[in-house]
Amino acid sequence: MRLLLDGDDDHAVHRAAYQRADPARGRITVDPTPHATSPAYLALDVLRAMGRDGFSRPEAERMSTDPAWRAVTCWTLATDVHEAIVLRAHRLTLERLRRLAVWRADTGIRLTLIAHAPEPADEQHLQTRLHDAGLTDAQGVRGADDVLEAIGPPATGRRHGPPPGDHAHPLPTLPRSGMAAFRADCWRRQNDVHFTHTDGQYRAGYAAARTWLARTLPSPPPTAGPADGRTAEPTAFTLQETEAVRLFLARLTVSSPSPQHTVARVRGAQAGFLSRSVLLDVPDDLTDCAGPGLTTVPLTPRVLHTITWRLPNPLRAAALASMLFTGTSRDLLSMTQIESVDHHHATVAIDRDSRINIGQAPGPRHMYAVPPRARPLLRAAVEFRRRSPRTADHHGLFANCFGTTPRLEALVADAGLAIPTLVHPHPGDDWHTTARCWRLHTPAPPTPDVLPRLVELRP
Repeated sequence: MRLLLDGDDDHAVHRAAYQRADPARGRITVDPTPHATSPAYLALDVLRAMGRDGFSRPEAERMSTDPAWRAVTCWTLATDVHEAIVLRAHRLTLERLRRLAVWRADTGIRLTLIAHAPEPADEQHLQTRLHDAGLTDAQGVRGADDVLEAIGPPATGRRHGPPPGDHAHPLPTLPRSGMAAFRADCWRRQNDVHFTHTDGQYRAGYAAARTWLARTLPSPPPTAGPADGRTAEPTAFTLQETEAVRLFLARLTVSSPSPQHTVARVRGAQAGFLSRSVLLDVPDDLTDCAGPGLTTVPLTPRVLHTITWRLPNPLRAAALASMLFTGTSRDLLSMTQIESVDHHHATVAIDRDSRINIGQAPGPRHMYAVPPRARPLLRAAVEFRRRSPRTADHHGLFANCFGTTPRLEALVADAGLAIPTLVHPHPGDDWHTTARCWRLHTPAPPTPDVLPRLVELRP
């Protein structure tokens, strides 16, 4: 820890500290709220320095001291904040300094305190408080020039304000054809530009399916057919293989900017499966279903900025993000346990059947892929729950986030984002959880290296 003593209260020192901040690269500068001595206010000041300023609104949720500092610790670990400068350290109370000491011990952050101590008695009093708070390894730096050098050079390439708006090339209305006729029907009904964009999504699904099958589900050894020469019956996927297919479909579609993109990708994936002698069955009319790619919102930089800025509580931020990238109902999402999130925070597995049908044989879990941008939010939420008193891995991850309607309405109001799952009728399970696969014991159809370009055949 470093203690920078600015005896002259030089404005250049404060300006250099502000210019050093770059939350995107793990460096923040904390300016404590004047005339406030509560440790909770200091935690909120740290969250504000990280770019989480939603609590400043009058109607926003309030956090008490312990949850606020847990949020600071979890966001620090999840977003890799490694350097913090705290201004006006000479005004920090003993309790605030102790909170900073615990924060540094839990996260290993490089802590720098800038204090205005013009008299030796002021410096001695500050050193005594630091010692009582457990910050006994402070390295003092005096003099404006040495202080400026210790702060370091200003950050470069910083962006002020939210990221630019989102944009994706829209696809036209697609035919409600099955996998066998989908691509040909698109070619007949669309012009060259629309078919090129639709076919790009179709090819992406086709290539992803073949690659996934080759890496995850290698072809089993051939089995002998019936003695009378008839074709062997298709073999259904096992429980684990079904879960793997669900996760693949969720990963394929979680970033789809529209349901039309999802339909094109899924039809291409079906063709890719069939080229490897695997039949993938999904609902006929996907646009009437809910789930990844249909009732989801892509977590673009702008959407993520809105979530993190308006929801400083890690649980609330992760809950809202989960509603956006899973596209599932809040009743199912409320069943998410802490252990449902994998070690890399890349998947969420909700075991609904075991919680509803107690004592019966387990069925495939509901698998959801976590987009890379949402993984820090899930990591922070898991850390927050595990650091809460009396918490076990089988406890609910999003406890007290949905619950009654007023609580959910408050969460949505704080986020300020449209959530399709709240207005979708949800007639049944999510579409990818109804998918089924069978191995066909027939030779795979010949597949060319490149799919035929139907657009080149157009007269």
